[in-house]
Amino acid sequence: MSTLYDWEAGKPKRRVKPEDLPPKVFKKGNLRIVDLTKVLDPNTETRRLNLWRFNTGGAVPDFHTNMDLGSHLGTHCECPYHHDENWPSVAELPLSQFIGRGIYVELDLPRDHQIMAEDLEAALADRIQPGDTVILDSPHRIPPFTSLTGGPTDHRLQIGESCAKWLADHQVQAIGFGDGVAVEGKEENVKPFHDVLMAKNVTFLEVLENLDQLTTDTFFISYAPLPIVGLDSCPVRVYAIEGLPGFTR
Repeated sequence: MSTLYDWEAGKPKRRVKPEDLPPKVFKKGNLRIVDLTKVLDPNTETRRLNLWRFNTGGAVPDFHTNMDLGSHLGTHCECPYHHDENWPSVAELPLSQFIGRGIYVELDLPRDHQIMAEDLEAALADRIQPGDTVILDSPHRIPPFTSLTGGPTDHRLQIGESCAKWLADHQVQAIGFGDGVAVEGKEENVKPFHDVLMAKNVTFLEVLENLDQLTTDTFFISYAPLPIVGLDSCPVRVYAIEGLPGFTR
């Protein structure tokens, strides 16, 4: 690093208690907003996240930060380029891909069950529309991407080709996941799920939090990955707005 600047390397000195962070639910006028995003702290995050903060050294006491982070950090949006060199990267998808009507469904199915087309038909067929973002969850939750993954307490629902084809046939634009559905499960399930949906430019939201704070299962959802050419995935801040006209059942 340059000796011209006063560097604070790697893990920032700043500490914030979870209870001192902004609320996950708030109201703005007649609308209720729920933040569905995992908060990231470089001091505790297990995936790649480092910040190099420095004063620019001029007459104005400005600070800048260089960020060193993985593309699949925290709550992130996976784009088709993640799965195939010939499919679109983040910047090649329109902004409309990342906004629209969200549907949350907690599937009441046996633990370790692989989600099939008939399961989604029973849960969603009466309300799904082309262009929806569908968020899948179940009561069988564990923290994803941890040492618990694949262990004796991991009984999340499994994705696979059958449910992927149903979602593709219904022209969804994105799939979100709660902690009750395994997005990093067995290869024979995960690969065809990606093959089918990302070939249709469907994006994935992994993994959403605060879904228990939703008061409706249908809402406006929005998030925006950085439009960087050649980026396969990007951390995002996802939020649901309840009560917005036109984005209800």
